[in-house]
Amino acid sequence: MAETTSVDRGFEREVTRLSGEMAPRCVEFLHDLVTLPSPSRGERLACERVLREMESLGFQDAHLDEMGNVLGRIGSGPRTLAFDAHIDTVGISNPTHWRHDPFRGIVTDGILFARGASDQKGGLAAIVHGVALADQIGLSSELTVWVTATVSGEDCVGLAWQYLINETELRPEVVVIGMPSHLGVCHGQRGRMEVEIATTGVSVHGSQPDRGHNAIYSMVPVIEGLVQLHRGFDVDHPMLGCGSLAVTGITSQSPSLTAIPDECVVHVDRRLTIGETADDALVQINDVCQDAGADAKVRLLHYDLPSWRGFTYPTDKVFPAWETPAESPAVLAAMSAAERVLGRAPRIHRSAFSSHGCATSGLFGIPTVGFGPADELHSHTINDQIPLAQLEPAMAFYAMYPQVYLEAGS
Repeated sequence: MAETTSVDRGFEREVTRLSGEMAPRCVEFLHDLVTLPSPSRGERLACERVLREMESLGFQDAHLDEMGNVLGRIGSGPRTLAFDAHIDTVGISNPTHWRHDPFRGIVTDGILFARGASDQKGGLAAIVHGVALADQIGLSSELTVWVTATVSGEDCVGLAWQYLINETELRPEVVVIGMPSHLGVCHGQRGRMEVEIATTGVSVHGSQPDRGHNAIYSMVPVIEGLVQLHRGFDVDHPMLGCGSLAVTGITSQSPSLTAIPDECVVHVDRRLTIGETADDALVQINDVCQDAGADAKVRLLHYDLPSWRGFTYPTDKVFPAWETPAESPAVLAAMSAAERVLGRAPRIHRSAFSSHGCATSGLFGIPTVGFGPADELHSHTINDQIPLAQLEPAMAFYAMYPQVYLEAGS
């Protein structure tokens, strides 16, 4: 890493000072966000709150697009960077399992508990305020920086960025995602695809099961084969590791609970590492069904649900793995900015789950990095949380990154 100059140290001190001053307002903004439920396709109130915050902080061209994403810009230079976090969250399966009400934003010992606190409302709050600080300090005339609060990320990861790249003029040279990285630098993730397998049977009265054919029983050897398939994956990427497979849902259809089911459907979550393709994965699953002797139909899922604004952007549910090389300017800048903010070398790692990087990098080849407050271990759990102390360094990172990136690429 290049030696820090005196000008750099003055810049860092100003970023640190302003981040400290703005931290209480960032916490207040985050609290507002987590108290506004925003499941996929139900993000309207949270999006409107982000838009108001951008406008109050002086973002240029802050607006909602036709999908419902919130976009705000600072600067008007020829080189474009983008900072992204999805604003939607997964749902609440059983509120009684939660220690704290998931939509009250309870703070205990400096930790805020709420649905979406870690994934990714904490990162979003810090991005909005951090990029505003970059503008306040003085953004280089070389840069345009966009902040995107994207929708439908939990329903269909990367969909918002498929729309933004394919249908708008936004073409960033780097994307920084506010994922819960525990203030570490993420430079890659496995991809994923979603598949359904259906078996059929012949329905008869449940008192005489031998007269029919039970579709659930036909699915049993298929599931056993999928378990063995998962255990045998051997495409091992140095950073991302092996792919994986999990059966995450099962349903059946029958005339009643006193009748033999004539259809059984399982949902498969297939995680893809670099070196695996969706076509290869479908062949593997079809081979499992054939080996099981099941008359099964394998179907790649397709997403075509309308966003909260009623906008539909259909796509197959295939999201490629991605890796941004550790020696790239995007990652070097992230490592440098994080070290300056934290006062130590940050952890560099992959993330266990997928993000919009599956689109920005996996589909479009845009160098992408992840950095944010909170730990992904708490995402989608009944202990969803964020240490509020991590918001300030995260804000400082987002404020510093544009300038450090220019230095890394010069």
